[in-house]
Amino acid sequence: MLQLMIQYRLSYWGRDFFDAFGRRDSADLGAQALLFLPLAGASVLVATLGVWSQMTTQRRWRAWLTQHLIDRWLANHLFRNLPFAADEDKNPEYRIAEDARVATDMPIGMCVGLLKAVLSAAVFIGILWNVGGDLVVGVLAHTLTVPKYLVLAVAAYSALLTLAMIVIGRRLVRVIAGKNAAEAQFRSIGSHLRERDRPETRLEGEFGQRHSLSRALEDVVTRWRDLCLQLMRITLISQGNVLLAPVIAWVLCAPKYLVGAMSLGEVAQVTAAFITVQAALNWVVDNYASLADCLSSINRVASLLLALDHLDAQGRD
Repeated sequence: MLQLMIQYRLSYWGRDFFDAFGRRDSADLGAQALLFLPLAGASVLVATLGVWSQMTTQRRWRAWLTQHLIDRWLANHLFRNLPFAADEDKNPEYRIAEDARVATDMPIGMCVGLLKAVLSAAVFIGILWNVGGDLVVGVLAHTLTVPKYLVLAVAAYSALLTLAMIVIGRRLVRVIAGKNAAEAQFRSIGSHLRERDRPETRLEGEFGQRHSLSRALEDVVTRWRDLCLQLMRITLISQGNVLLAPVIAWVLCAPKYLVGAMSLGEVAQVTAAFITVQAALNWVVDNYASLADCLSSINRVASLLLALDHLDAQGRD
């Protein structure tokens, strides 16, 4: 909330700075430069405190969840009889160590990011609404007024971008889940090769063990190739948005600036607000890959807990 207040004030600082810049007013430029120092310092301080609070929450949640998983896994020797599906990796240690980390780190960061996106959209839409105003255009000898045209434009642009991301990246969750499972299976096979005194590994022999590792590695590489293709498609959308959004904002402001209805400072302020609002509305676009990774790890931790609960219930029966 504090960071958002500072950003809101900085948007008006930017407007005043560019207006002074356009007027070539050296005195006002100097005053604005001095005003920037406390605003920048406050922003850096709040951002630093935000990192501390976020990582503290992540650390404590991970410690609790991991300890809970360990207690459930070791209780009544459930780890000896833990069942696995045929297409599922047989490495619960990976879920306890890595998936539990992802399942606690990412939700905190994403919740903070989502809250910031919602509040940023609500606050900076007000700038587009009030400063952008209405657009009057001539169409076939008639005058057409588009009310609050910048708000309509950013909403339509964000909706199209989000729809494109969802369509292109619809397989991403499944691909990331497959990659994580293949990585865990590869680790599991490697760790079990040390158990050479067990009958099944003794009969398998060195050739069979090498073959199992090679197949697991081939599966890992294949899964990573699939993930690469998915991320390339998503990058086409996200990187295109980074380049296109500022240009669209300046183009939309150009008609009012050219007729003197907007000052240079107001154009800069509205452009920054447009970028902030579209980034907030496109939160799904910017976080689609992270969201998919997070959901994959949450599902794997949940399936481990369900399997442990099932075993525990059977033991009580």
